[in-house]
Amino acid sequence: MSKLFVGNLSYSTGEAELRQAFEGIGALRSVAIITDRMTGQPRGFGFVEFEKKDDAERAIATLDGQQVDGRTISVSIARERERSPG
Repeated sequence: MSKLFVGNLSYSTGEAELRQAFEGIGALRSVAIITDRMTGQPRGFGFVEFEKKDDAERAIATLDGQQVDGRTISVSIARERERSPG
């Protein structure tokens, strides 16, 4: 899988900044910052999807524990979203 979870983002980090941090690794398919449905405020995490699995693995090795906008981010393989019952 080439989709990565990016945690501990600064609330001021936008999709453009997140894209800039990851695009040097390889070709990106998508970048998303997750926001609160009620307030529209960023929730401090997002997802980055690479075209190639190798690039995603290199991004984890390169960027996990690095500083982005003054915060030490965590980068890992994204888990499938759990379906809520009902």
